[in-house]
Amino acid sequence: MDYKKMSFLDLLKNNILLSDGATGTFLQSKGLEPGGCPELMNVEKEEAVIEMADRYFKSGSDFVLTNTFGGSPFMLKKYGYEDKVEEFNKKGAMIAKSVCPDGKFVFGSIGPTGEFIEPLGAVTEKEMSYGFERQINGLLEGGVDGIIFETQMAIEELVLGIKTAKKITNLPIIGSMVFDKGPRGFFTMMGVSPKKAADDIYNAGGDVIATNCGNGSEIMVDLANELKQSSKLPVMVQSNAGIPKIKNKKVIYDETPEFMIKNYQKFIDIGISIVGGCCGTTFDHIEAFRNLINENK
Repeated sequence: MDYKKMSFLDLLKNNILLSDGATGTFLQSKGLEPGGCPELMNVEKEEAVIEMADRYFKSGSDFVLTNTFGGSPFMLKKYGYEDKVEEFNKKGAMIAKSVCPDGKFVFGSIGPTGEFIEPLGAVTEKEMSYGFERQINGLLEGGVDGIIFETQMAIEELVLGIKTAKKITNLPIIGSMVFDKGPRGFFTMMGVSPKKAADDIYNAGGDVIATNCGNGSEIMVDLANELKQSSKLPVMVQSNAGIPKIKNKKVIYDETPEFMIKNYQKFIDIGISIVGGCCGTTFDHIEAFRNLINENK
């Protein structure tokens, strides 16, 4: 475990690393119904999830995320699968690890629980921590090399997740939040600023602070700059391929790889340590980001 942590974090000291792109976009093309359970595909359409991880690695990703974003008991309960937490997460990790080349990594993806901790919500800290524990244990059994809490909005939930993970594993941990730009600057939906996020993730024991989703790459440049200035930790940025639009009853993202790499060059110039893609990004985007990183070596 310690070796994996050192190898990933040591690589990060002198290299710009590349994560993967969108998960949902690809899985929907393989039959995931709108509103369906993506994690179920780990057991029912394993070949599609294997193909996704394999193609991201072949497109140039240094690490990919498991198909376990909604794999908490709180989210799986909505589909009647709360007893499958460990199974779905372990399988998601094993799938990605099965195609992971030497020197590359797999990070276990943990998305929002969809719940609020008391007194804002009905879930206690202990209950939420236990939910994280179940998901993390499944991911660890499947062989992940790190954990990423992504698309988070509530800092209390993210900090609890990081602290829970730290009790179980020494693997590297990434904390990623979604920020929107308003009149007063960047904040999460729950009112968390980039500086507050950076400080709290650092104090909780996180290894990387990140932002993903919510914005196209142009707005992400300003956010990346603010995170870099605020953080004692390496910074990771995963932009959407623009803001989603509805065309012919389909959701489309219109930022091409050629458009995005202009802004991704700015991420590199700012000193961002990890880049990748979120909603709407494809294997072509990841390949373009790989080429850009190679040109900057």
